[in-house]
Amino acid sequence: MKKEELLQNMVPEGPEWRIPWREIEHSSLSPLICRMKQTMQNPAWHGEGDVWTHTRMVCECLTSLEAYRLLERRKQEEVFLAALLHDIGKIPCTRQEEGIWTSPGHTAAGARMARELLWLDWGLCGTEEKQIFRETICALIRHHSVPLHILDQPSPERRVLQIAAEGELASDFSVELLCLLARADVTGRQTSSAADSLELIELCAAQAEEAGCLKGPFPFPTAYGAYRYLSGGRMAPGQPLYDDTWGQVILMSGLPGTGKDTWIRENGQDRPVISLDQLRREMGVSHTEAQGPVISRAREMARGYLRRKIPFIWNATCLAPVIREKQVGLFTDYHASVRIVFLETGWEEELRRNRERTEQVPEPVIRRMLGNMTLPRRFEAHEVAWLCV
Repeated sequence: MKKEELLQNMVPEGPEWRIPWREIEHSSLSPLICRMKQTMQNPAWHGEGDVWTHTRMVCECLTSLEAYRLLERRKQEEVFLAALLHDIGKIPCTRQEEGIWTSPGHTAAGARMARELLWLDWGLCGTEEKQIFRETICALIRHHSVPLHILDQPSPERRVLQIAAEGELASDFSVELLCLLARADVTGRQTSSAADSLELIELCAAQAEEAGCLKGPFPFPTAYGAYRYLSGGRMAPGQPLYDDTWGQVILMSGLPGTGKDTWIRENGQDRPVISLDQLRREMGVSHTEAQGPVISRAREMARGYLRRKIPFIWNATCLAPVIREKQVGLFTDYHASVRIVFLETGWEEELRRNRERTEQVPEPVIRRMLGNMTLPRRFEAHEVAWLCV
Protein backbone atom coordinates (compact mmCIF):
# COMPACT_ATOMS: atom_id res chain seq x y z
CA MET A 1 0.00 0.00 0.00
CA LYS A 2 1.33 3.46 -0.90
CA LYS A 3 2.31 5.84 1.89
CA GLU A 4 -0.42 8.34 1.06
CA GLU A 5 -3.02 5.56 1.08
CA LEU A 6 -1.96 4.59 4.60
CA LEU A 7 -2.43 8.20 5.62
CA GLN A 8 -5.85 8.43 3.99
CA ASN A 9 -6.95 5.25 5.81
CA MET A 10 -6.66 7.17 9.08
CA VAL A 11 -9.57 9.37 7.98
CA PRO A 12 -13.01 8.02 9.03
CA GLU A 13 -15.77 7.36 6.53
CA GLY A 14 -19.56 7.20 6.76
CA PRO A 15 -21.90 5.89 7.81
CA GLU A 16 -20.11 4.98 11.08
CA TRP A 17 -17.52 7.80 11.03
CA ARG A 18 -15.38 5.76 13.42
CA ILE A 19 -11.91 7.20 13.94
CA PRO A 20 -9.29 4.38 13.99
CA TRP A 21 -7.48 5.66 17.06
CA ARG A 22 -5.57 2.43 17.69
CA GLU A 23 -4.16 2.45 14.16
CA ILE A 24 -3.30 6.14 14.42
CA GLU A 25 -1.48 5.72 17.74
CA HIS A 26 0.54 2.78 16.35
CA SER A 27 1.43 4.56 13.11
CA SER A 28 4.56 6.61 12.40
CA LEU A 29 2.80 9.38 14.36
CA SER A 30 3.40 7.43 17.60
CA PRO A 31 6.50 9.41 18.77
CA LEU A 32 4.69 12.67 18.07
CA ILE A 33 1.59 11.51 19.95
CA CYS A 34 3.71 10.57 22.97
CA ARG A 35 5.05 14.13 23.08
CA MET A 36 1.56 15.58 22.65
CA LYS A 37 0.42 13.59 25.69
CA GLN A 38 3.19 15.24 27.70
CA THR A 39 2.40 18.78 26.50
CA MET A 40 0.08 20.69 28.83
CA GLN A 41 -2.23 23.63 28.08
CA ASN A 42 -3.73 26.59 29.90
CA PRO A 43 -6.70 25.17 31.86
CA ALA A 44 -8.63 28.40 31.34
CA TRP A 45 -8.90 27.47 27.66
CA HIS A 46 -8.24 23.72 27.87
CA GLY A 47 -9.73 22.16 30.94
CA GLU A 48 -9.29 18.76 29.28
CA GLY A 49 -5.53 18.92 29.91
CA ASP A 50 -2.88 17.78 27.46
CA VAL A 51 -2.65 18.39 23.71
CA TRP A 52 -3.40 14.81 22.67
CA THR A 53 -6.62 14.69 24.71
CA HIS A 54 -7.67 17.96 23.06
CA THR A 55 -6.70 16.67 19.61
CA ARG A 56 -8.86 13.56 19.99
CA MET A 57 -11.81 15.69 21.10
CA VAL A 58 -11.36 18.05 18.12
CA CYS A 59 -11.29 15.16 15.64
CA GLU A 60 -14.39 13.59 17.18
CA CYS A 61 -16.24 16.92 17.09
CA LEU A 62 -15.15 17.58 13.50
CA THR A 63 -16.44 14.26 12.19
CA SER A 64 -19.78 14.79 13.95
CA LEU A 65 -20.44 18.05 12.09
CA GLU A 66 -22.88 17.84 9.18
CA ALA A 67 -20.85 20.41 7.24
CA TYR A 68 -17.83 18.09 7.44
CA ARG A 69 -19.79 15.00 6.39
CA LEU A 70 -21.09 16.82 3.31
CA LEU A 71 -17.59 17.63 2.03
CA GLU A 72 -16.10 15.77 -0.90
CA ARG A 73 -13.80 12.98 0.24
CA ARG A 74 -10.52 14.73 -0.55
CA LYS A 75 -11.46 17.77 1.52
CA GLN A 76 -12.61 15.52 4.37
CA GLU A 77 -9.11 14.02 4.35
CA GLU A 78 -7.44 17.42 4.32
CA VAL A 79 -9.50 18.92 7.16
CA PHE A 80 -9.32 15.79 9.30
CA LEU A 81 -5.54 15.52 8.95
CA ALA A 82 -5.26 19.24 9.74
CA ALA A 83 -7.31 18.62 12.90
CA LEU A 84 -5.11 15.66 13.80
CA LEU A 85 -1.96 17.77 13.45
CA HIS A 86 -3.28 21.27 14.25
CA ASP A 87 -1.55 21.63 17.61
CA ILE A 88 1.70 19.72 17.09
CA GLY A 89 3.47 23.07 17.14
CA LYS A 90 2.69 23.27 20.87
CA ILE A 91 5.29 20.55 21.47
CA PRO A 92 8.31 22.83 20.85
CA CYS A 93 6.55 26.11 21.65
CA THR A 94 4.92 25.44 25.04
CA ARG A 95 6.41 27.01 28.13
CA GLN A 96 5.28 28.48 31.43
CA GLU A 97 5.07 32.23 31.92
CA GLU A 98 4.23 33.35 35.45
CA GLY A 99 2.87 29.88 36.15
CA ILE A 100 0.60 29.78 33.08
CA TRP A 101 1.09 27.43 30.14
CA THR A 102 1.47 29.32 26.87
CA SER A 103 2.59 28.37 23.35
CA PRO A 104 3.37 31.47 21.26
CA GLY A 105 4.05 30.84 17.59
CA HIS A 106 2.70 27.29 17.68
CA THR A 107 0.56 27.63 14.55
CA ALA A 108 3.46 28.60 12.27
CA ALA A 109 5.73 26.01 13.90
CA GLY A 110 3.00 23.37 13.53
CA ALA A 111 2.61 24.11 9.82
CA ARG A 112 6.35 23.62 9.27
CA MET A 113 6.37 20.41 11.32
CA ALA A 114 3.36 19.08 9.42
CA ARG A 115 5.00 19.87 6.08
CA GLU A 116 8.16 17.96 7.03
CA LEU A 117 6.11 15.01 8.28
CA LEU A 118 3.87 14.85 5.21
CA TRP A 119 6.84 15.36 2.87
CA LEU A 120 9.19 12.75 4.35
CA ASP A 121 7.00 10.19 6.13
CA TRP A 122 4.05 10.18 3.75
CA GLY A 123 5.66 11.05 0.42
CA LEU A 124 3.41 14.05 -0.23
CA CYS A 125 5.76 15.96 -2.52
CA GLY A 126 6.87 16.12 -6.13
CA THR A 127 3.50 16.30 -7.93
CA GLU A 128 0.94 19.07 -8.14
CA GLU A 129 -1.79 16.91 -6.61
CA LYS A 130 0.34 15.95 -3.61
CA GLN A 131 1.58 19.51 -3.22
CA ILE A 132 -1.93 20.98 -3.11
CA PHE A 133 -3.09 18.30 -0.65
CA ARG A 134 -0.11 18.90 1.66
CA GLU A 135 -0.18 22.68 1.53
CA THR A 136 -3.94 22.83 2.13
CA ILE A 137 -3.33 20.95 5.39
CA CYS A 138 -0.42 23.24 6.27
CA ALA A 139 -2.44 26.40 5.55
CA LEU A 140 -5.30 25.16 7.74
CA ILE A 141 -2.85 24.52 10.58
CA ARG A 142 -1.04 27.84 10.14
CA HIS A 143 -4.25 29.90 10.28
CA HIS A 144 -6.49 27.80 12.53
CA SER A 145 -6.47 30.32 15.39
CA VAL A 146 -7.19 33.40 13.22
CA PRO A 147 -11.02 33.09 13.22
CA LEU A 148 -10.94 33.16 17.03
CA HIS A 149 -8.95 36.39 16.98
CA ILE A 150 -10.40 38.11 13.92
CA LEU A 151 -11.29 41.26 15.90
CA ASP A 152 -7.68 41.54 17.08
CA GLN A 153 -6.47 42.08 13.51
CA PRO A 154 -5.58 45.65 12.45
CA SER A 155 -7.80 45.14 9.40
CA PRO A 156 -10.09 42.09 9.59
CA GLU A 157 -11.09 42.44 5.93
CA ARG A 158 -7.49 42.52 4.68
CA ARG A 159 -6.61 39.56 6.92
CA VAL A 160 -9.36 37.31 5.58
CA LEU A 161 -8.48 38.33 2.00
CA GLN A 162 -4.82 37.49 2.67
CA ILE A 163 -5.76 34.11 4.10
CA ALA A 164 -8.21 33.39 1.29
CA ALA A 165 -5.45 34.12 -1.22
CA GLU A 166 -3.75 30.90 -0.04
CA GLY A 167 -6.32 29.20 -2.27
CA GLU A 168 -4.68 30.62 -5.40
CA LEU A 169 -1.78 28.20 -4.84
CA ALA A 170 -3.27 25.50 -2.58
CA SER A 171 -6.52 25.35 -4.51
CA ASP A 172 -8.39 23.12 -2.03
CA PHE A 173 -7.99 25.69 0.75
CA SER A 174 -10.74 28.17 1.66
CA VAL A 175 -11.76 30.34 4.59
CA GLU A 176 -14.90 28.21 4.78
CA LEU A 177 -12.79 25.10 5.51
CA LEU A 178 -10.72 27.08 7.98
CA CYS A 179 -13.81 28.15 9.92
CA LEU A 180 -15.00 24.54 9.95
CA LEU A 181 -11.73 23.46 11.58
CA ALA A 182 -11.92 26.40 14.01
CA ARG A 183 -15.42 25.35 15.10
CA ALA A 184 -14.17 21.84 15.84
CA ASP A 185 -11.19 23.31 17.70
CA VAL A 186 -13.51 25.27 20.00
CA THR A 187 -16.07 22.54 20.62
CA GLY A 188 -13.31 19.99 21.17
CA ARG A 189 -12.17 21.46 24.48
CA GLN A 190 -13.43 22.21 27.98
CA THR A 191 -13.82 25.97 28.38
CA SER A 192 -16.43 28.39 29.62
CA SER A 193 -15.83 30.73 26.67
CA ALA A 194 -16.95 28.36 23.90
CA ALA A 195 -20.08 30.36 23.03
CA ASP A 196 -18.14 33.61 22.61
CA SER A 197 -15.48 31.85 20.54
CA LEU A 198 -18.06 30.28 18.22
CA GLU A 199 -19.60 33.71 17.72
CA LEU A 200 -16.21 35.08 16.66
CA ILE A 201 -15.80 32.24 14.15
CA GLU A 202 -19.19 33.06 12.65
CA LEU A 203 -18.15 36.70 12.49
CA CYS A 204 -15.00 35.71 10.59
CA ALA A 205 -17.05 33.65 8.13
CA ALA A 206 -19.47 36.54 7.66
CA GLN A 207 -16.56 38.93 7.10
CA ALA A 208 -15.15 36.61 4.42
CA GLU A 209 -18.53 36.19 2.75
CA GLU A 210 -19.08 39.95 2.68
CA ALA A 211 -15.58 40.42 1.22
CA GLY A 212 -16.29 37.82 -1.47
CA CYS A 213 -13.67 35.30 -0.35
CA LEU A 214 -15.42 32.71 1.84
CA LYS A 215 -15.27 29.84 -0.65
CA GLY A 216 -12.18 30.90 -2.60
CA PRO A 217 -9.73 33.71 -3.32
CA PHE A 218 -11.00 37.19 -4.06
CA PRO A 219 -10.92 37.85 -7.84
CA PHE A 220 -8.56 40.83 -7.94
CA PRO A 221 -8.72 42.56 -11.34
CA THR A 222 -4.92 42.54 -11.78
CA ALA A 223 -1.92 40.77 -10.26
CA TYR A 224 -0.39 44.18 -9.58
CA GLY A 225 -3.46 45.32 -7.63
CA ALA A 226 -3.58 42.04 -5.71
CA TYR A 227 0.03 42.40 -4.58
CA ARG A 228 -0.39 46.05 -3.63
CA TYR A 229 -3.49 45.33 -1.53
CA LEU A 230 -2.38 42.04 0.05
CA SER A 231 1.02 43.46 1.00
CA GLY A 232 -0.61 46.33 2.89
CA GLY A 233 -1.42 49.06 0.38
CA ARG A 234 -4.03 51.65 1.40
CA MET A 235 -6.69 50.93 -1.21
CA ALA A 236 -9.92 49.04 -1.79
CA PRO A 237 -9.52 45.38 -2.85
CA GLY A 238 -10.96 45.86 -6.34
CA GLN A 239 -9.58 49.33 -6.95
CA PRO A 240 -7.93 49.71 -10.39
CA LEU A 241 -4.33 50.92 -10.17
CA TYR A 242 -1.76 52.24 -12.58
CA ASP A 243 1.00 49.64 -12.96
CA ASP A 244 4.30 51.53 -12.81
CA THR A 245 6.56 48.47 -13.06
CA TRP A 246 9.02 48.34 -15.98
CA GLY A 247 9.91 44.64 -16.12
CA GLN A 248 10.10 41.40 -14.16
CA VAL A 249 12.68 40.05 -11.75
CA ILE A 250 12.41 36.33 -10.99
CA LEU A 251 13.32 35.14 -7.51
CA MET A 252 13.96 31.39 -7.32
CA SER A 253 13.11 29.35 -4.23
CA GLY A 254 13.64 25.69 -3.45
CA LEU A 255 15.76 23.12 -1.65
CA PRO A 256 19.28 22.35 -2.94
CA GLY A 257 19.11 19.82 -5.75
CA THR A 258 15.57 20.70 -6.79
CA GLY A 259 16.65 21.77 -10.27
CA LYS A 260 16.70 25.56 -10.15
CA ASP A 261 19.67 25.80 -12.55
CA THR A 262 17.95 23.49 -15.05
CA TRP A 263 14.71 25.46 -14.83
CA ILE A 264 16.61 28.70 -15.46
CA ARG A 265 18.36 27.26 -18.51
CA GLU A 266 15.02 26.15 -19.95
CA ASN A 267 12.86 29.12 -18.94
CA GLY A 268 15.14 32.05 -18.16
CA GLN A 269 14.97 33.60 -21.66
CA ASP A 270 18.69 34.47 -21.46
CA ARG A 271 18.21 36.86 -18.57
CA PRO A 272 21.33 37.54 -16.50
CA VAL A 273 21.48 35.37 -13.38
CA ILE A 274 22.74 36.30 -9.94
CA SER A 275 23.68 32.92 -8.46
CA LEU A 276 24.75 32.80 -4.84
CA ASP A 277 26.42 29.41 -5.43
CA GLN A 278 28.49 30.91 -8.25
CA LEU A 279 29.46 33.89 -6.10
CA ARG A 280 30.55 31.58 -3.28
CA ARG A 281 32.83 29.74 -5.67
CA GLU A 282 34.28 32.98 -7.03
CA MET A 283 34.78 34.45 -3.57
CA GLY A 284 36.02 31.24 -1.96
CA VAL A 285 33.27 31.20 0.66
CA SER A 286 31.80 27.87 1.78
CA HIS A 287 28.16 27.28 2.80
CA THR A 288 29.27 26.96 6.44
CA GLU A 289 31.02 30.34 6.57
CA ALA A 290 29.44 33.75 7.14
CA GLN A 291 27.37 34.65 4.08
CA GLY A 292 27.28 38.42 4.59
CA PRO A 293 29.95 39.24 1.97
CA VAL A 294 28.24 36.99 -0.61
CA ILE A 295 24.84 38.55 -0.04
CA SER A 296 26.28 42.06 -0.15
CA ARG A 297 27.95 41.33 -3.48
CA ALA A 298 24.76 39.80 -4.88
CA ARG A 299 22.63 42.77 -3.82
CA GLU A 300 25.08 45.22 -5.36
CA MET A 301 24.88 43.28 -8.64
CA ALA A 302 21.09 43.42 -8.37
CA ARG A 303 21.14 47.19 -7.88
CA GLY A 304 23.22 47.50 -11.04
CA TYR A 305 20.60 45.65 -13.09
CA LEU A 306 17.74 47.49 -11.39
CA ARG A 307 19.22 50.93 -12.09
CA ARG A 308 19.49 50.01 -15.77
CA LYS A 309 16.02 48.41 -15.76
CA ILE A 310 17.35 45.03 -16.88
CA PRO A 311 15.20 42.01 -15.91
CA PHE A 312 17.25 39.29 -14.17
CA ILE A 313 17.00 36.14 -12.05
CA TRP A 314 18.03 35.84 -8.40
CA ASN A 315 19.06 32.20 -7.89
CA ALA A 316 19.24 31.02 -4.27
CA THR A 317 17.27 28.72 -1.95
CA CYS A 318 15.21 31.60 -0.41
CA LEU A 319 13.26 29.24 1.86
CA ALA A 320 12.38 31.68 4.65
CA PRO A 321 9.81 34.49 4.31
CA VAL A 322 12.17 37.02 5.91
CA ILE A 323 14.85 36.28 3.29
CA ARG A 324 12.41 36.59 0.41
CA GLU A 325 10.91 39.78 1.86
CA LYS A 326 14.31 41.47 1.99
CA GLN A 327 15.09 40.72 -1.67
CA VAL A 328 11.58 41.51 -2.94
CA GLY A 329 11.72 44.80 -1.05
CA LEU A 330 14.92 45.72 -2.88
CA PHE A 331 13.48 44.84 -6.28
CA THR A 332 10.19 46.68 -5.76
CA ASP A 333 12.00 49.76 -4.45
CA TYR A 334 13.24 50.11 -8.04
CA HIS A 335 9.69 49.52 -9.38
CA ALA A 336 10.40 46.05 -10.75
CA SER A 337 7.64 43.47 -10.95
CA VAL A 338 8.59 40.32 -9.01
CA ARG A 339 7.74 36.71 -9.72
CA ILE A 340 8.69 34.10 -7.12
CA VAL A 341 9.17 30.62 -8.57
CA PHE A 342 9.24 27.82 -6.00
CA LEU A 343 10.38 24.40 -7.22
CA GLU A 344 10.00 21.00 -5.56
CA THR A 345 10.54 17.40 -6.52
CA GLY A 346 10.16 13.97 -4.92
CA TRP A 347 12.43 13.35 -1.92
CA GLU A 348 14.45 10.50 -3.43
CA GLU A 349 14.87 12.47 -6.64
CA GLU A 350 15.94 15.46 -4.55
CA LEU A 351 18.71 13.44 -2.92
CA ARG A 352 19.79 11.91 -6.25
CA ARG A 353 20.13 15.31 -7.90
CA ASN A 354 22.03 16.64 -4.90
CA ARG A 355 24.52 13.77 -5.15
CA GLU A 356 25.18 14.73 -8.76
CA ARG A 357 25.97 18.35 -7.84
CA THR A 358 29.56 19.52 -7.99
CA GLU A 359 29.16 20.80 -4.44
CA GLN A 360 26.88 18.44 -2.54
CA VAL A 361 24.89 19.66 0.44
CA PRO A 362 24.90 17.08 3.29
CA GLU A 363 21.55 15.30 3.60
CA PRO A 364 21.08 16.32 7.28
CA VAL A 365 21.45 19.95 6.19
CA ILE A 366 18.77 19.52 3.50
CA ARG A 367 16.47 17.90 6.06
CA ARG A 368 17.02 20.81 8.41
CA MET A 369 16.27 23.26 5.61
CA LEU A 370 13.07 21.37 4.81
CA GLY A 371 11.99 21.55 8.46
CA ASN A 372 12.47 25.32 8.51
CA MET A 373 10.96 25.99 5.09
CA THR A 374 7.84 28.04 4.41
CA LEU A 375 6.57 28.06 0.83
CA PRO A 376 6.16 31.50 -0.78
CA ARG A 377 2.68 32.85 -0.17
CA ARG A 378 0.54 34.79 -2.61
CA PHE A 379 1.00 38.19 -0.98
CA GLU A 380 4.82 38.03 -1.13
CA ALA A 381 5.15 39.19 -4.76
CA HIS A 382 3.25 40.29 -7.86
CA GLU A 383 3.23 36.66 -9.01
CA VAL A 384 3.97 33.45 -7.10
CA ALA A 385 4.28 30.02 -8.73
CA TRP A 386 4.72 26.61 -7.14
CA LEU A 387 6.08 24.14 -9.69
CA CYS A 388 6.88 20.43 -9.44
CA VAL A 389 9.84 19.43 -11.59
